[in-house]
Amino acid sequence: MLVFKGIQKTTLIDFPGRVACTLFLPKCNFRCPFCYNEKLVLDKDTGVKISEQEALQFLAERKGFLDGVCITGGEPLLHSGLLSFCKKLKEAGLLVKLDTNGSKPKMLGKLLAKKAVDYIAMDIKNSPQKYEKAAGVKVDLQAIEESVELIRKSGLHYEFRTTVVPSLHSEPDILQIGKWLKGSNLFALQQFNSSVQLLDHSLEGGRPYSRKKLRHFAGILKPFFHEVKLRGI
Repeated sequence: MLVFKGIQKTTLIDFPGRVACTLFLPKCNFRCPFCYNEKLVLDKDTGVKISEQEALQFLAERKGFLDGVCITGGEPLLHSGLLSFCKKLKEAGLLVKLDTNGSKPKMLGKLLAKKAVDYIAMDIKNSPQKYEKAAGVKVDLQAIEESVELIRKSGLHYEFRTTVVPSLHSEPDILQIGKWLKGSNLFALQQFNSSVQLLDHSLEGGRPYSRKKLRHFAGILKPFFHEVKLRGI
């Protein structure tokens, strides 16, 4: 049974085109220095504990108002009970959006095989050559690439997205990401937020890329994707 460590009762942003609730699962196998969810990543006390049953009860009470549920973290695919929970959401008539770092393709494949998700957002940490620097740990790139292909072939709505940090991402990295994921549907460039507590405290207060620079990056990526979006600017 899952235990959630956070909830956003209503969001019009997290699940594109839908009114949704966002549930936060703890634990992550990455240590991205720019991450702002330290308590979730390290599974510390967030002051919130919501059992699976409590979450389902809350969602039942909001039936008719909510279209779907976003499940994020942390890294949701670390939890063996995720498939069962997603199936319960689908049985309740809710759409399911999953946020993932793509490191667990076997678990992702199970969710796809059971048609337990409707939308997938996968974080792309960096170009393959600098992936581990941005993830903060050793990374099985083959697993990442397997998840990318599962998502692209799923037939679902999906997006790949990268949070752009000046000390981690250069213009050549952006170009390499575009070449790597060429032909994918939607790619989102996300602005780095240094005004909050981050996993790597040395990045706090750092200057993000300017809007002009991010628009330039978006222009580099446009030939490779059907759609490119900028977020957080």
